[in-house]
Amino acid sequence: MHVAVLGAGYAGLGVARRLERSLPPDVDLTVVDDGPDHVLTHEIHRAVRRPAVAEAVRVPLADVLDRAEIVTDPVDSFDPETGHVELASGDTLQYDYGAVAFGSDTAYYGIDGLREHAHPLKTLEDAAAIREDALDTIADGGDVVVGGAGLSGVQVAGEIAALAREEGATVPEDVSVTLVEQLETVAPNFPANFRRAVREALVDRGIEIRTDTTVTAVGDGEVVTDGRDLSADTLVWTGGIAGQPAADGDRPVVQADLRLTDRTLAVGDAARVVGADGEAVPASASAAIREAKTAATNLERLVDGGTDGFSPRLARYRFDVPGWLVSVGDGAVAQLGPTVLTGAAAKAAKTTVGAGYLTSVGAAQKAVELTENEILS
Repeated sequence: MHVAVLGAGYAGLGVARRLERSLPPDVDLTVVDDGPDHVLTHEIHRAVRRPAVAEAVRVPLADVLDRAEIVTDPVDSFDPETGHVELASGDTLQYDYGAVAFGSDTAYYGIDGLREHAHPLKTLEDAAAIREDALDTIADGGDVVVGGAGLSGVQVAGEIAALAREEGATVPEDVSVTLVEQLETVAPNFPANFRRAVREALVDRGIEIRTDTTVTAVGDGEVVTDGRDLSADTLVWTGGIAGQPAADGDRPVVQADLRLTDRTLAVGDAARVVGADGEAVPASASAAIREAKTAATNLERLVDGGTDGFSPRLARYRFDVPGWLVSVGDGAVAQLGPTVLTGAAAKAAKTTVGAGYLTSVGAAQKAVELTENEILS
């Protein structure tokens, strides 16, 4: 029998590591990813200001997986009904049971000129490109626009503002950094007290906030909105997510058992998950890490059921995270239960979470490196 995990992000790596421990020895396990490393995508924004962070948040899959066969090859297409996978190299793979966990792509919503003129923030290479462009804009005293005020947008706006200060510029007097959001607030999917603290942290750093503003088109150096247009020498777009090309741009809806078909589960940002309470689960690293446990349990039960010839009862994922964390330049905002923390306490919480995650996946040295880089921020 063959089990495959397509993608090695938070969800995929979590599923694979659990299956390495729980699957019977005679079951083959394959992990397919488009690169050789697991990357902490929630820390990618740090590399805009601290390029050395790139090494701390990049973990070779070979260092944290023992039993699984690792295939470094992008998925070109897959059939969740049959378990047939076509890889970009032309190779194919066939699984009996599998998990689709290859994350999401950037959503551009058909906005004219957006894809051509904006930097996405999905990879370390994206962060390097943003840094290079932002440094030129800072040197010229220009304008930076970040589209989308979810956690990614808040974090990259904070990093660019901090980078400007480190380069000797003042925000907003010398360099403007503007955060644009279509909805009414920054961090719109989070509790009100968390949203207020995030907004205050942004304002304290000289970042202009424009909510209730829809981007309608983008040109060379210009962002057209339904209100006042913006000058943009550097444009970063974090305004939403879409499915990967291998899934035809779709993020299919799965219920709390994460089952897409009889043989395939979908987990993390690759799917729109409805939790056991009937509510949509927000796309986040925290959710993906926790979904991985449910997905691994269910794959193990499916394998056992496939062997014994009966349909197993599957576990159900219930969304429950202890809180939320976001960095804003050299600061942070944390919500732990009903309490919102800022300043040193929030920054310490964020550092602890990142280092704790790396340690949990067997990358203790990377945890040390990340902590050292956080202390420098």
